[in-house]
Amino acid sequence: MARMAVRQMVKDIKFLNLVGECENPMEAINLLDTEKVDLMLLDVEMPKMSGIDFLKSTTKRPLVILITAKPSYAVEAFEYNVADFIVKPVREDRFIKAINRAKEVFESTNQTVEVTKEYFFIREKGVSSKLMTSDILYIQALGDYVTIYTTQKKFTIHYTLTGIEKELPAQKFMRVHRSYIVALDKIETVEDGTAFIDQNAVPVGDSQRTELLKRLNLL
Repeated sequence: MARMAVRQMVKDIKFLNLVGECENPMEAINLLDTEKVDLMLLDVEMPKMSGIDFLKSTTKRPLVILITAKPSYAVEAFEYNVADFIVKPVREDRFIKAINRAKEVFESTNQTVEVTKEYFFIREKGVSSKLMTSDILYIQALGDYVTIYTTQKKFTIHYTLTGIEKELPAQKFMRVHRSYIVALDKIETVEDGTAFIDQNAVPVGDSQRTELLKRLNLL
């Protein structure tokens, strides 16, 4: 029943093309091997293997929107850089929001980025825009993409978090989670494993927490 509802929503969005539908993870693995898939709508609760285990077992995968009846999976889901997370029952407005977010990430494939220690040049549709690293608040990984949040707007580019981490000035930025890099001077508060930047909550991994507090000159 859940697949039927999602199938109909997919058909109602003109820029989506339903490549296939799978009842279990093995079918999905075979489909990904034979078809070009840009976006996967993945249920967490599946026979033989959960959606989370499926993500753990794949290294190369399309953009993923997770669907589940259990909101408690959200934190773990974003560990695997999913584009979005929808809680059942799937409402049409929430579905459209998730699809548009995935579309924004996908369309960033025509972007390139040139990095120096002081600024970025992000090239999109033939136009190169200069972005000062001092304007960056934090950076979030989305698989093979990253979203750069700045004081003015955000940019989603086809780049890896590891790649961009190597280019940023290490004294000003820190990777606080497998999916996040923060600008240390933009952190406002740190509480219970979460850093708050411009009223946005950024998770801090257990292994990075001590180092973060040390670098923030905690008294």
